[in-house]
Amino acid sequence: MKTNTSLAYDIPGKFEETRFEKNHNVIFKSSAEASKIVAQEIAELIRSKQAENKSCVLGLATGSSPIKVYEELVRMHKEDGLSFHNVITFNLDEYYPMTKENRQSYHYFMHQHLFNHIDIKPENINIPDGTVVLEELNQYCVDYEMKIKDVGGIDFQLLGIGRTGHVGFNEPGSHINSGTRIITLDHITRVDASSDFNGIDNVPKRAITMGVSTILRSKRIVLMAWGQNKAAVIKRTIQGEITSDVPATFLQNHSNASFVLDQFAASELTRFETPWLVGECIWTQELKSKAIIWLCKETKQSILKLTDRDYNNNGMSDLLAQEGSAYDLNINMFNVLQHTITGWPGGKPNTDDSHRPERANPAQKRIILFSPHPDDDVISMGGTFSKLIKQGHDVHVVYQTSGNIAVTDDEALKFAEVCNDFIGKENGGVDFSSVINFLNSKTENQVDSLEVRKLKGLIRRRESYAATRYIGLKDENTHFLDLPFYETGQIKKNPLAKEDIAIVAAIIAKIKPHQVFAAGDLADPHGTHEVCLNAIFAAMKQLKPEPYMDDCWLWLYRGAWHEWDIHEIDMAVPLSPDEVMIKRHAILYHQSQKDRVMFQGNDSREFWVRAEDRNKNTAKLYDDLGLAEYEAIEAFKRFDY
Repeated sequence: MKTNTSLAYDIPGKFEETRFEKNHNVIFKSSAEASKIVAQEIAELIRSKQAENKSCVLGLATGSSPIKVYEELVRMHKEDGLSFHNVITFNLDEYYPMTKENRQSYHYFMHQHLFNHIDIKPENINIPDGTVVLEELNQYCVDYEMKIKDVGGIDFQLLGIGRTGHVGFNEPGSHINSGTRIITLDHITRVDASSDFNGIDNVPKRAITMGVSTILRSKRIVLMAWGQNKAAVIKRTIQGEITSDVPATFLQNHSNASFVLDQFAASELTRFETPWLVGECIWTQELKSKAIIWLCKETKQSILKLTDRDYNNNGMSDLLAQEGSAYDLNINMFNVLQHTITGWPGGKPNTDDSHRPERANPAQKRIILFSPHPDDDVISMGGTFSKLIKQGHDVHVVYQTSGNIAVTDDEALKFAEVCNDFIGKENGGVDFSSVINFLNSKTENQVDSLEVRKLKGLIRRRESYAATRYIGLKDENTHFLDLPFYETGQIKKNPLAKEDIAIVAAIIAKIKPHQVFAAGDLADPHGTHEVCLNAIFAAMKQLKPEPYMDDCWLWLYRGAWHEWDIHEIDMAVPLSPDEVMIKRHAILYHQSQKDRVMFQGNDSREFWVRAEDRNKNTAKLYDDLGLAEYEAIEAFKRFDY
């Protein structure tokens, strides 16, 4: 496949494309690094066109995927002198109806992230207009197509991809010959956008989008995808048949298209998910574990029942030859999994710990449980949390953000009215009458006032105290950091700053923990977990020279969206039926997050149901593999920082 790009692989290992893959794709360790490479390609194209005294026509995307590309282009403009005076842009899409001033409009997005910061001519900016009256919309779309044609077509088209496989807003069913038009949005697309609109009810049902044929006429196409949430659709797009059910598969017909992925988005491609089906492997312990567990699922057998034939018939003959026999492989794998299981997550005192996931000493550990939001602690590891307290450890829970954005206006208004009736303004820390007036007159896209945000944060805080008291934690061991990056009053948060890292470092230095538990779930729909985890990584790296850090282990849990795969689990903590109920009740103390969760993600179940189902499913997987049968299991992965 011909390409004109300098994009290159950036993570070690075997990453050559295989017979399974039908699109050119490149994989990077991080979206930040990949975005810089994409931005560099765009900049080189702009400069080459300038040298020829020609216009450079860019097709631009919105959403989270291209943000870092735009940041790098802005940086290059300000620091490296990159000019956009010859650039003409056409955006892919816009919600309909939608005013340009609306904070959720793509017009607002593009100016916020790019156009307001560069020297592009305003007349060269083209974004579908969400205010065109319906009767004139067909002609408007024809004119948009003609304008692209009149400037010579799109030189470089930047794309993201939705979980439905849409590019632009070309939803499943879109025809390969489709042009710019109005389209009805798929329910999944609207669910994914709901966090930006404070609920799915506020997401427009229609949009204007460039068509598939419009996109395919671009001279160069780069599609970007980041994160585990995109892994399944990326696999279908790159390895599946061309179908209108997944419109992104039409890119297989393009002679100069590249998919730029981070390693999470690429994780379900066959060469990563099951590399033994592609060719010879370097059999690390992790890959052995992954392959054997996969083989158990594929053959529907427990570990100790696998035979030589099972290995040979499923692409693992080289592993079998290396290890000698299925019996040896099975016993070793069984022991590896058996050694992950412990009812003593803080370590079992006075016991040989050579085959246990945690150290026996010190018997009573100082422990920090970091929780990005004021409920991730109990949702993700409520049973383990309870065990650690009962087993006598000095446990501290540290809530990194206030979580105020996740409290609905109706919930805040209810509390404000009760408090105003009971104590009035004079005796409260919040001016409840001003909160009531604000919420009753709040307009679309209006950012909450400081008083409202304070009240919403207090609601989350008091719910957290109720939950931790129920589990048995002392109030003085409950800490609230209210990290500044979160406190914007909007869905969009500020970047992680030195101030945030310093606050996290200070609490670690104060407690001097032997164990740190942190949220390693990067699939949350609004990105807060990732920022919070990066703050912990940065703080621990900064503190690493301190002597007490030599004895500090970092354990990562996952939240309401994904669980660790079995081969990734280093510690599996079984829960009894009673402990499952303790966890459920602790979650239910977070009443503002029950029934009407604002940022539900792609799962309509309540958080307590998700958590129980996930924990019970993990226990069933262990049972299916031939290990002991438990009611539920919470899982953790050790991370060497």
